[in-house]
Amino acid sequence: MNKSHFALSLIGAFTLTLLAGCTMEPHYQRPALPVASSWDGAKTGAAQDIGWKAFFSQPAMNQLIGMSLTNNRDLRVAALNVDTARAAFQIDRAALLPTLDASAGETNQHLPGGLYSTQSTGPVTYQQYSANLGVTSYEVDLFGRVRSLRDQGLETYLATEATQRATQISLVSEVASGYLSLAADNDLLKLAINTANSQNKSYELTKRSYDSGISTSQDLVQAETTVRAAQADIAQYTRQVRQDVNALTLLVGTTIPPRLLADATLQQDWKFPQTPAGLPSDLLTRRPDIIAAEHTLKAANANIGAARAAFFPSITLTGTAGSESGSLSKLFDGGTGAWSFMPSINIPIFDGGVNQANLDIAKDTKKIDIANYEKAIQTAFKEVSDGLAGQATYKDELLARQQDADANQRNYDLSQMRFKGGIDNYLSVLVAQRSLYSARQTLITTQLAQLNQDISLYKALGGGWKE
Repeated sequence: MNKSHFALSLIGAFTLTLLAGCTMEPHYQRPALPVASSWDGAKTGAAQDIGWKAFFSQPAMNQLIGMSLTNNRDLRVAALNVDTARAAFQIDRAALLPTLDASAGETNQHLPGGLYSTQSTGPVTYQQYSANLGVTSYEVDLFGRVRSLRDQGLETYLATEATQRATQISLVSEVASGYLSLAADNDLLKLAINTANSQNKSYELTKRSYDSGISTSQDLVQAETTVRAAQADIAQYTRQVRQDVNALTLLVGTTIPPRLLADATLQQDWKFPQTPAGLPSDLLTRRPDIIAAEHTLKAANANIGAARAAFFPSITLTGTAGSESGSLSKLFDGGTGAWSFMPSINIPIFDGGVNQANLDIAKDTKKIDIANYEKAIQTAFKEVSDGLAGQATYKDELLARQQDADANQRNYDLSQMRFKGGIDNYLSVLVAQRSLYSARQTLITTQLAQLNQDISLYKALGGGWKE
């Protein structure tokens, strides 16, 4: 055979490759939604259309989120995981193409006389030079095994990319919630300090009354217990504020300028944009965790194709073409051409059940990934339903808490007036004061809960990625 015959052989091999379009992957069909088709009273729309900068518009919170997207280590690792998955996919895709290698070599050899090959010539020393271009161990993908592995790599990369988006959404919501927790604890600390100061004045007044023989020892002890309780609350909320700052610093990933945290309070006009819920099916394209779960399912589906193809013969091509000469100066002269073509076929006959076991594993893995995909949808549905329930009820609860705090304030004022007028003893004042303190604490925690549920609903609907 001459060079033209070798070229024809390679062309024939590549033609086989082009014709090898079949795949043994099962036809992919998205599983049906394992949840109801709608939410009660939900407004249509898309939460992801509201960028996080528009949703979290409070300046300090906005700056903290921006800093976290630059410095948070979990997000940085997620981005590096995407780069790694992209590189792995490129490796899988490269297996579909033949690998061309160029090589050049020199051989020097001396044979002594007296050998069978040198009996007539005596000692021989010779040199040989070669230059070649060849295809090494290229698998003709007749049954789609390599294609399936490429598809699996692509879906794994896409799943990793979606997971990065899910990580960002979680980070955005965590920073926002962390800032609100700091604001609430600041308000609770301020409330505890003010209450402690007020109760300490009441204690001093009761002590003077006791020293004058007007108040009883029981009045004095009861007044002291309220002071000590408020002092304990001051220590508790001071600790919580410091821990809130530490948690935010970890999320942001760098030192936070004190000015961003100095004025954190819920006593502002906090109001996030109304988040439209849309339909449950919209979550399939909004929620990165669901998108990632479906890509993982598709990767498992592709892996079944690769496992099935392992039962069929595989064809591997190895070939080179080049020039060989005993003299380097004549390496590329006429008549020095050389070639080799070594196709091989591997037919699986007996493997002890390995191929069948791999196929069973691939099928079971797909079943597991279907369950994980459905669980991701059910979890998303539950989170959105919880958010909508909170959206519908927190407004009424917060109004009731505010009215309760106002009523307790009036009761406390009346108790003080009755005590000063000699109508009631000081115990009624202490009871009213404790009730007012508790009502104000509950009002703050309810405000925090309402704002956090707005953030949770925004996150549950897939918001927080845009920008």
